[in-house]
Amino acid sequence: MRVLVTGADGFVGRHACAALRAAGDEVVEVHGPRGEGISSTALHFDIADEAKVKAAVSEVKPEAVLHLAGFSSVAKSHQNPARVFAVNTMGVVHLLTALRESAPKARVLLVSSGEVYGPVAEGTLAAEGHPHVPLSPYAASKSSGELAGEQFFRSYGMEVILARPFNHLGAGQDPTFVVPSFAAQIRAIGLGTVDPVLRTGNLDAIRDFSHVKDVVDAYRLMLLKGEAGQAYNVGSGEARTIRGVLEEMIQLSGVQARIELDPARLRPSDIPSLVADTGKLRALGWAPKLTVADALRDVLGPRVGAH
Repeated sequence: MRVLVTGADGFVGRHACAALRAAGDEVVEVHGPRGEGISSTALHFDIADEAKVKAAVSEVKPEAVLHLAGFSSVAKSHQNPARVFAVNTMGVVHLLTALRESAPKARVLLVSSGEVYGPVAEGTLAAEGHPHVPLSPYAASKSSGELAGEQFFRSYGMEVILARPFNHLGAGQDPTFVVPSFAAQIRAIGLGTVDPVLRTGNLDAIRDFSHVKDVVDAYRLMLLKGEAGQAYNVGSGEARTIRGVLEEMIQLSGVQARIELDPARLRPSDIPSLVADTGKLRALGWAPKLTVADALRDVLGPRVGAH
């Protein structure tokens, strides 16, 4: 199938494009404005630019769309809510409006986030029917984008499917995210360029971690078999504290370091526990093939843990 991938120059986008091509799909990449010059074959535009979105969709007329473009940092979303909503909510509206005009039969996977659920009782898995209680502009904008997708499905019969991924890890993730931040610090400590101190935010939060390669496999499966108008959680279903992940990274790396809380790394609001109920996705035939340890080795890279 001919798949338009927005956000193709991002962390997940690069893995998704590789997986789609390996499966035999024709991929048309959309890079954000900062990706200008990286690829001569990719389209370049800001998803918040309605005219450019419309022109690109009219040109490509995709059979399927994997919509990954978005403002992705929960922590940074508190600093610029207007931009977050312009990208994560209005970007969806621009994309679906353009598809309705030029490719109304395209299968569309809107990638939202498990963050839309907000706090879930510890020991309880968040199922797709759990209410949305967003605690950040990021989560609120993703929830709003979902609502737009549902409206286009109900009103115009468009083939819109919603993905709600939980935390995912792998090579190439921006170091502003928690696990890559740990990895960068561990590498520096291993090289002896900094003091053996790991500076962290809240380590007690409970999260659900998956390998990014398993996540993008789930996205392709949803494009093929997902039911339009439905949402699917993407995660492992396993609860891990951030502290437990950090300790596993330290063990894998072999470095010795002291852990120190850095108040600057704490968020204005944080979710104590968020773990996915993945039964609905598994019913489509998906199951993870890789482990969190595999993902952590990829994040740490070859210089660490080689022994």
